[in-house]
Amino acid sequence: MAQPIDSNESPWRLEAGHDEPAPRLLGPARADVTIVGGGLTGLSTAYHLVERFPERRIAVLEARAVGNGASGRNGGQILNWINGVSDRDPELTRRVHATTRQGIELGASLSLACGVPEAFAQEGCLEIYTNSARAERAQERVERLAGLGIPLEWIPAGRLGFAGACGASADPLAGRLNALALLRAMKRNLLGRGVAIHEHSPVERIEEGRQVRVRTERGEIRSSTLVLATNGYTPALGYFRWGLLPMQARVLATRPLDAESVAQLGWGGCVGFSDDLDRIAYGCRTAAGRIVFGGGGNSGYGYRLGGRLPAAATEPGERHHFDAVEARLRHYFPRLRDVPIEHRWSGVLGITLDRVCSMGIGGEHGNVLHALGYSGHGLALALLAGRVLTDLYAGDHAPWRDLPFYQRRFRPLPPEPLRWAGYQAYTRLTGRSPRRG
Repeated sequence: MAQPIDSNESPWRLEAGHDEPAPRLLGPARADVTIVGGGLTGLSTAYHLVERFPERRIAVLEARAVGNGASGRNGGQILNWINGVSDRDPELTRRVHATTRQGIELGASLSLACGVPEAFAQEGCLEIYTNSARAERAQERVERLAGLGIPLEWIPAGRLGFAGACGASADPLAGRLNALALLRAMKRNLLGRGVAIHEHSPVERIEEGRQVRVRTERGEIRSSTLVLATNGYTPALGYFRWGLLPMQARVLATRPLDAESVAQLGWGGCVGFSDDLDRIAYGCRTAAGRIVFGGGGNSGYGYRLGGRLPAAATEPGERHHFDAVEARLRHYFPRLRDVPIEHRWSGVLGITLDRVCSMGIGGEHGNVLHALGYSGHGLALALLAGRVLTDLYAGDHAPWRDLPFYQRRFRPLPPEPLRWAGYQAYTRLTGRSPRRG
């Protein structure tokens, strides 16, 4: 049965199977590490910590249910590269590719280890170029990166089914991840290994010290280390207010298509895609054959004053935004013109001014870890963050010091309400997203 379009739930939830809720945090508790956020960053960190330090007490606090944030509301692609980082330096380019490839491999290995192999599909993703000059430059880039040993392929326009495509680069190592299915499986695994996971336990206050106190509505946890794994929601906790922009992405999905209909779309066997525009359009094919599509213009993304995110399709003023996303989907794929849309939902991204994420450790007592600001490129990086933060917790910084995200300081954004007004003016006048390189 089709899901009502006003439910604001992604099809990943339908395809993820049943999940038993974890208990709320009630009363006082103690832990060695408290992780705030039950998405990929949070559970990957818990997983890597319990692997390396099985004797430590680890607690995870999630405001709603595991995967309710961007981890369960995304476009489904698990990709190489770090958003915002140039590929002009050959050694750095090889290093970044090898690093993000680790994140993709974690998606595969964790899906197998946690008993949900169907959650991951490494069938490649396309980057579509809609302008001949950009396509020519992209083809040269593919050839240059192939010369560095990075396996990319150029796909000419004649082999693509995208209206207006001038060519595409294909990354065979990228793929699709139903992160919600993986997270639910990881949750079961972690509970079985003694990790305390508390859902429906939104954090109301954090008090730093040698012992960090994290308070929720009905309880509190004290621990020697805090992990911020809340991405776009982090400013609401009082952290990274000046450097992180919580942005809403609007996404939709069709009803399931049969294999023949999917093949006729002209994706060249790849499972996901994105375009080359500043207000990027992206999507993928789910395991059940649904076509997920998001972005594609100012209507695909939004920034709302006051942090009331995400918004349902039925909220005043939202329906026409979703209609604009649908129009872009049908423009790119004329064969989907009459295919009904069954799902409309939104999710919160953590965007930085230069689009580069940050993973590091700080706080007054050097016991607050963070990984955030993925800027819409987070599935592989969020999984990798669990490994990075576990190393930093162990005092082993060496594997990550040379990477752009290590201890990165965000460029400051203006305060509210100037930030909101500036964003609205800039995007409406230019049709682009504000950024600084």
